[in-house]
Amino acid sequence: MLAAERAENERLRQIIKELQRHRFGRRAESLPVDQLLLGLEEAEQIEAEGFAAEDTADTAKREARARKRRANRGSLPAHLPRIEQIIDIPDYICPCCKGMLHVMGEDRSERLDIVPAQFRVIVTRRPKYACRSCEEIVVQAPAPSRLVEGGIPTEATVAHVLVSKYADHLPLYRQAQIYARQGVNLDRSTLADWVGKAAFLLRPIHERLFERLKASGKLFADETTAPVLDPGRGRTKTGQLFAYARDDRPWGGIDPPGVAYLYAPDRKAEQPLRHLQGFVGILQVDGYAGYRALAERNAVSLAFCWAHVRRRFYELAQSGPAPIATEALQRIGELYKIESEIRGRPAEERCAARQQRSRPIIDALEPWLRGKLALVSQKSKLAEAIRYPLSRWAGLGRFLDDGRVEIDSNVVERSIRPIALNRKNALFAGSDGGGEHWATIASLVETAKLNGLDPYAYLADVITRIVAGHPQSQLDYLLPWAYAPAPLKAVA
Repeated sequence: MLAAERAENERLRQIIKELQRHRFGRRAESLPVDQLLLGLEEAEQIEAEGFAAEDTADTAKREARARKRRANRGSLPAHLPRIEQIIDIPDYICPCCKGMLHVMGEDRSERLDIVPAQFRVIVTRRPKYACRSCEEIVVQAPAPSRLVEGGIPTEATVAHVLVSKYADHLPLYRQAQIYARQGVNLDRSTLADWVGKAAFLLRPIHERLFERLKASGKLFADETTAPVLDPGRGRTKTGQLFAYARDDRPWGGIDPPGVAYLYAPDRKAEQPLRHLQGFVGILQVDGYAGYRALAERNAVSLAFCWAHVRRRFYELAQSGPAPIATEALQRIGELYKIESEIRGRPAEERCAARQQRSRPIIDALEPWLRGKLALVSQKSKLAEAIRYPLSRWAGLGRFLDDGRVEIDSNVVERSIRPIALNRKNALFAGSDGGGEHWATIASLVETAKLNGLDPYAYLADVITRIVAGHPQSQLDYLLPWAYAPAPLKAVA
């Protein structure tokens, strides 16, 4: 009884330490680059302030730094418009002989200028023509189709609202405040109406995107919470956004990267079963048990994530002295070192390297974990951390035999991050329908980013094409990886 009580006390202490670290400490195993850059920004600003003070007092230092900037700044993009400013002398008379001066050359410099977002009004004029002989004849060009019939926004304006909300994480009420500062008073509900119409228009592309991803032989899957307003109860309920991603670039695959989000009102196992109906291949996931029903159908092989294994030992090692957890981290770290060396190589080379170098590490790790499990209390957090990989050992070893499989599911976790940022800023979706809009537009935005496209330019052009009557049978041409911009048309 005393031993059991001590084991329980140790488990509770570990839970308290873990909660304290989640509340006050850093959750990630490595310092995120974005957070590191925030700290560097402050240091660089202070350094620049010191340089400015030196430049004011010492002309030589100011000129030396100016020469260094000119040498290192590079050239500005050629597609940006150039507005020339000529700084000329007031008089063309030679100060020496009083003759006329002539141009012998010039110094040319370029600086980056910015004009804050400007609204403009596009006036569409449709002249009416009548026949002087036939009084009843009136001829006029038909009005162009619009996304919002009778509304004021162009398709580009709606695309800007979508990208601001789902890529830059600006809720609609904040966008309305930004517009109001320029004298354009738009109610939040008006912006919401635009988003809803755009989501309806883009839904077929989202569905086609997911169909193409499901046709792959390997996908990543993950899910995250999506708080949704529950009007009848006066509070939010917890919906789910499932993410299904493809990224074959680490092994040189030819299929373009993409991610599709699907909203579901719950996290039951029937959701991935419904989503992935017809999918055949390898599904790389975390430890969520809902995906196991897919594997039972024999059409899907599950590959599990070593990052989730490592995370459990990391939490123990960060909370205090933990020699077993620390050694486990070192052994797993050896696997990741190998992966960093073979990333980008063909699948066959990756598989051969893993068989030669990674398999001995994993073959030695399993008996080591089982031996340590027998030495610790079965109710401790360490025992839970050890049982987690042992219960998923076959799926964790899947990457050894297939060079296309990654060691972890970080690809899809990176795709989940923008969803989490939007959730933090917007707090919740207004309804289940809002969750579906979220999934539709975020899928196209994030896939466009994965393929090196500007989401705004992509959405503005695609919405314009669909409104103009793009055939539903040719939706493949509007997917981000197949997208080609339409020729620009001048606005008179």
